[in-house]
Amino acid sequence: MVNSDEVRNWPTLRKFPLPARVLVTAIMLTMAVGMLGALGQIVIHDIIPTFVSPELNPEVSEPPQALPKSDKRGDLFSNLPESSPKKLQEPFYKSEQFVWTLKWTHIHLFGMSTIFILMGAVVVFLDMGVRVRAWLIALPFLGVWIDIASMWLKGFFSPAFFWLHVPGGGLFAVIFVFVLFRGLYEMWFSAPSSIS
Repeated sequence: MVNSDEVRNWPTLRKFPLPARVLVTAIMLTMAVGMLGALGQIVIHDIIPTFVSPELNPEVSEPPQALPKSDKRGDLFSNLPESSPKKLQEPFYKSEQFVWTLKWTHIHLFGMSTIFILMGAVVVFLDMGVRVRAWLIALPFLGVWIDIASMWLKGFFSPAFFWLHVPGGGLFAVIFVFVLFRGLYEMWFSAPSSIS
């Protein structure tokens, strides 16, 4: 069966001219540094306070200096912000939980979608089959939606929905890493481009 890309002579990353390869590389590496920053924030803000706290680990007498002392478990299991009985009489859309969740999910949705719009543009030019590239474009967006859903479900139904962050974030993280390394390989380490 003939690949439709072969019929159209679709350009691939390795055929990009040098300035285009430099631009794509700079964009991908900059986004990779941002993703590493997000991973660091998750570890420091969520994982360490949740799993390395005096309440959960008797060997740890005091939380690390950078972490505030709290009578709660870490952020992964919290249901913040807490609402007082007075605020329960407010309309749903004025509750602290609703405002907080709306604020963070819309920022997260725009930011993550922008990353995967740019990475999707890179995927379009990977030297792979059409169906594989289509999945590599679609799956990170599915991961983002799962991640966003977990914030709403955690805030309004049960903190246990936190665990949806794992498949959601894992899905877009794995595909991001794959596209990053595959794209860099095709541009700089595979057969040299005939266009310079």
